[in-house]
Amino acid sequence: MEIERKFLVEKSKIPADLEQYPHNSLEQAYIITEPVLRIRRKNDTYILTYKGAGLMQREEVEFPLTKEAYDKLLTKTEGNVITKTRYKIPEANHLTIELDIFSGMFEGLFLAEVEFPDEETANSYNPPEWFGQEVTYTSDFHNSTLSELSPMEAEQLLQSIKQ
Repeated sequence: MEIERKFLVEKSKIPADLEQYPHNSLEQAYIITEPVLRIRRKNDTYILTYKGAGLMQREEVEFPLTKEAYDKLLTKTEGNVITKTRYKIPEANHLTIELDIFSGMFEGLFLAEVEFPDEETANSYNPPEWFGQEVTYTSDFHNSTLSELSPMEAEQLLQSIKQ
């Protein structure tokens, strides 16, 4: 079970020293979005992920893939391929902030996610000052939703968060 909260982040508030934190280049695409069946390249690792329905809490199961299987499944995906760099920033109480800096079609989108061991910890979490609007309880910023947007819809979404 995955329990996480998501927040928008303004570019001007992103920590200046990001390169000191571990980070990965991610590429992901969706075979289906309900339920979510996603493939992901994380540097040189390949993963197939199933995600159930939900917002803050949802089932998640991952399976390893070979590069060949990933490449073949990539031809079976629909919609946008999501590309981003994910930075892992240590947070208090053994938590980690995963800061996603999107590229490509979603350049200008910055999302912070924090995963929690239980719902009580998630509900009592006080985000750092540099976090912006919480978007946990909307699917608008799920990567699976982003994968379905047209270029015009993506541009409208990016413009709406700059206001």
